[in-house]
Amino acid sequence: MGGLDDDIIVEEESEKRSRAASPCGHPEDLYGTQSSHRLLAYSDALISIIATVMILPVAHTKVTNEEVVSLAVFQELTQSVQLLLTTKIAVYLVTFLIVTVAWAAHIRLFQVIVRIDDCLALLNLACMMLITFLPYTFSLMATFPANVLGILLFCGCVMVIGVIQSVIVLYAFSRPFLLNHQIQISENPTLYRSHILKVIMRVPLICLMAGVCSFILFQLSYVLLAVVIFLPYISQSIAWCRSKAFGQTEESPDSMVFYSLLPSEPLSKERVEAFSDGVYAIVATLLILDICEDNVPDPAVVQEQFGGSLIEALKVYGPEYLAYFGSFATVGLLWFVHHSLFLHITKATRLMGLLNTLSLAFVGGLPLAYQLTHEFPRNSRNELEAIQISCVIIFFAGIFQLTIWVAALHSERETLHPRVRYSGCEHVFMLAKLSLYPCVTLGTFFLTCVLSRFSASIFHLMEITVPVAFLVLRLLVRFALALLRLLFRPNPPDPGRVVEEDATVPFNPLATE
Repeated sequence: MGGLDDDIIVEEESEKRSRAASPCGHPEDLYGTQSSHRLLAYSDALISIIATVMILPVAHTKVTNEEVVSLAVFQELTQSVQLLLTTKIAVYLVTFLIVTVAWAAHIRLFQVIVRIDDCLALLNLACMMLITFLPYTFSLMATFPANVLGILLFCGCVMVIGVIQSVIVLYAFSRPFLLNHQIQISENPTLYRSHILKVIMRVPLICLMAGVCSFILFQLSYVLLAVVIFLPYISQSIAWCRSKAFGQTEESPDSMVFYSLLPSEPLSKERVEAFSDGVYAIVATLLILDICEDNVPDPAVVQEQFGGSLIEALKVYGPEYLAYFGSFATVGLLWFVHHSLFLHITKATRLMGLLNTLSLAFVGGLPLAYQLTHEFPRNSRNELEAIQISCVIIFFAGIFQLTIWVAALHSERETLHPRVRYSGCEHVFMLAKLSLYPCVTLGTFFLTCVLSRFSASIFHLMEITVPVAFLVLRLLVRFALALLRLLFRPNPPDPGRVVEEDATVPFNPLATE
């Protein structure tokens, strides 16, 4: 809550400055405006939901044993997944990334605009409506890849979103008290406005090119749409090549500090956390929705097949209940690791935001893992391969969390709290936390390759016992650190001297270098 209180204080100070800097000097210009916190929370919730629910068509694709056998040549689950799920998985991943690109653009826009009025709220709703329509256009593109209609609908939505965002910028600059304080006090706000509009219109222009190319060579359109996802890194690479070739760099206005396409550009840490929490909450909710939908027996069936005994009827769903608790434990602990990581992060860069998005995309795939692990007969080859797919999903969700940590360490002075930097007291334990899931899932994957009787029940029991591993891990890390201190500092310091040193020596020596 400290960060939110700080934001409110900053906004109050900005509001006072805005009143003082108002051209007419009238504080009533601020009447009818309000903080953007609730609008941003609503937008984050909406975007996280629309990005995550795209996993439902994938997770609810039934890959039964009969279907696998009917494929004749393709007897294994791996091959059936390639035939039945590959397209849907690809659409889910691309849609998740595209929607989060739109969300990142929304973050940048409302780092410029700090207050809203009714007009901006309505324009934002129009923008949200079109963003939530993007997954449908991608579903059309996946079902009819050679038909240009899906491409045109997607490109049209993105171009209209760009127009609405441009209108938001123009409207906000016409009422300066809505803007960031840095722009309010600037001598040339037109330079800021021009730069922001230029950045906003890059993606719509690429989509316009993709729409035109769809009538000539639709494969090129998909390439251009992929460029949208990695535009910041492509833009930076082009700028680097230009500087090496011509010996000069593009002149940038001061607004590049907070509104640019640079991978090092800071994102709102609070909004990254809010979006991530939304994804984890939705994934956990989807798991229980599957239980409520598929595992409530029909009263007639209970009466006819189980003699009216509801307990006997529910015993049939035992594997599904175990799969639910194991999957929920995995989602919850991945959130716990994510929470611990961002608790120590002071600033999120665009690169860290991209890595976080990739991790969340695999977290969104956990409902698919839940469905597959109880879909096939016990001790069958298909069951083992379903467990392997689940291990791959959890492994990548965890490994991308670890890469966020690596990216934060790369510029630790700007991104990390001193206690988790190199040599910080929490550094080793944080690294151990982030490494636990990749190590466990990698070990489980290889166990399924060696042990033919490794069942889904064992896998889900392992998921449920992982919380104990976190507690044991903390004890082991503390014991190891205590042992190292004993080996390298055998003589305990004088208590009085420790108190005196604690008052003068910084918590982490690196903080003062």
